[in-house]
Amino acid sequence: MRYKVPGILDDLFIKSNRVPATKEEIRVLTISKARLREGSYVIDIGCGIGSLTVEAALQVAPTGRVFAVDKEEEAIRLTKENAVRFGVEDIVTCVHGKAPEVIHNLPIVDTIIIGGGLSQDVIRVSAKKLKVNGRIVINAILLETSHTALIELRKLNFKDLEVLQAFIAKGREVGTKMMMIARNPITIISATKG
Repeated sequence: MRYKVPGILDDLFIKSNRVPATKEEIRVLTISKARLREGSYVIDIGCGIGSLTVEAALQVAPTGRVFAVDKEEEAIRLTKENAVRFGVEDIVTCVHGKAPEVIHNLPIVDTIIIGGGLSQDVIRVSAKKLKVNGRIVINAILLETSHTALIELRKLNFKDLEVLQAFIAKGREVGTKMMMIARNPITIISATKG
C-alpha cells in the first residue's frame, strides 16, 4: 500500500504503548511544512515508531534517504518493522543513539524533523547538518520545547520562521451517536536555514 499524500491511518502502523507515535493529522502537517520532494535526504530525530519516517520515505522515494534516530532500542525496532511494512526499508536507515551525538556521523541533509525531547544542542547540531535553504520542522508538545526552539532558531538566523498550533479532535462512535475526543495540542515550528 503506497500513499503519495501523507496521512496513513494510525491503525496501519505497528505500535507499542511504550513508544510514542505521531498521529496521522500531525504527520500531514509536518510533512507539508518539511516541503519534501523526490531525492530529498531527511533526518527524523526522535522517530518513535517511525510513522513520520515512513511518511517522509514515501515522499522522497525512490532516490532519497531518511535517517531515523532514536535513543530507545524498541523505537528503532518498531521503525524498522514499519519501514518493511510500507516497503521503504531500502530508503530508511535506523540509527540507535542519543541526539545530538549520533547526528555528527550522518550526512548533510535537506530536511530535519525533530520530535520528542529537544535541547539547544540538538538544534545547533541539526543546523550544521542542514544544507543552505534546508528545512527544519519541530513538533513540540511542551511549551518549554517551543520556547527553546524559537530562541535557538532565531539565534541561528533561520528564516521563514512559522509557528502553527494544531488542535485535533477525532470522532468516535458511541452507540448510534458520534462523540469528539480531543487530542493533545501540538505546536509545529518550521523554518528555513539561511
